[in-house]
Amino acid sequence: MRPQTIWRSFSLLRHTARYTPVISRAIQTASSRPIPNFAFAFDIDGVLLRASKPIPGAADSLALLKEQGIPFILLTNGGGKHETERVAEISEKLQVPLDPTHIVQSHSPFAELVKGTDEASSLEHKCVLVAGGDGDNCRRVAEQYGFRNVVTPGDILMANSAIWPFSKNFSDYYKTFARPLPKPIDLNDPLKSLKIDAIFVFNDPRDWALDTQVIMDLLLSSQGRMGSLSEKNGRIDLPNHGYQQDGQPHLYFSNPDLWWAAAYPLPRLGQGGFREALEGVWAATTGGPSKGIELKKTVIGKPYQPTYEFAERQMLRNRMKTFGDSADFPPLQRVYMVGDNPESDIRGANSYRSAFGSSWHSILVRTGVYRGGEPAWTPQTIADNVHKAVQWALESSKWPAA
Repeated sequence: MRPQTIWRSFSLLRHTARYTPVISRAIQTASSRPIPNFAFAFDIDGVLLRASKPIPGAADSLALLKEQGIPFILLTNGGGKHETERVAEISEKLQVPLDPTHIVQSHSPFAELVKGTDEASSLEHKCVLVAGGDGDNCRRVAEQYGFRNVVTPGDILMANSAIWPFSKNFSDYYKTFARPLPKPIDLNDPLKSLKIDAIFVFNDPRDWALDTQVIMDLLLSSQGRMGSLSEKNGRIDLPNHGYQQDGQPHLYFSNPDLWWAAAYPLPRLGQGGFREALEGVWAATTGGPSKGIELKKTVIGKPYQPTYEFAERQMLRNRMKTFGDSADFPPLQRVYMVGDNPESDIRGANSYRSAFGSSWHSILVRTGVYRGGEPAWTPQTIADNVHKAVQWALESSKWPAA
């Protein structure tokens, strides 16, 4: 599967209707309250929660929006759990009832690749490698999405410990969730060896070394078969000097964030840190950009367009479910994106171009990654916290409860 496939599949659920902007704040139907023509998208870590503890004003803000019937979603680059599990935890921490339609995680769009755009691009029955997260949580998320044949780096290590001899100290950990491989790794006859058709980094890897080794093995393999090495690697007569030109599995990352806000007072490395490390190993192995050699990959999550498209489709479905559909139904004109990370939240909102006619307004808060100074991407508004961000947005939209 090549990168363009995911862009096509991200549009599977796209509405065929085009929403035409209407210059009005809201309309009053004959038998209901006003319908807002705006909505909110909130990052989670650093905006609503920090180290799993509610940020003051976060719960009250979401409760107010629910009470007023103002649509919102939680748009996060976090992941590692299924949406039902993650939203249940957030509901408990904030004491605000939420359901899975309220959240879009970094890997949520991967679900659209299960069926793909056609039978050839479908990954439902093909073997995929899923990396990241605690234990095999991400494997179970992938299976809930519909992937039927999922392996983890831990499965591969337990099947052949020589794959990465320095992970022996973690063997007791891997034993708790490793499963038998669907096909053995045959070093004598790679044509009979385990074949991987796609690589997904669902969440921040816990064992960077093992995951890096397994992914590199696959990127350098022939046809994604474990234990093989492509004869095309390094051939200057081929595109990309022959690298990733021999049916290797495509590599997908769900989260580009280099940093995220955790309990430690300084930001911590995220999945973007792992990607940068992997690209460094790739460059050292192949020659990298200095030799004109690219690591071909697909990165989703904020700030990338497909993730915002996926989120807006979810938001529009939620609006229709809440308010119904009629000739009087007002289009969604504005979405307030409230985030703490200029590189993902603000950049994404500023760059997003909606196919539905909405405009996204970026609001940067000071409770997470950003603490002050000149941000890398300039927000349209800066607020001290999410409570003040919501109050400002309601007043800006001239909402009656503001």
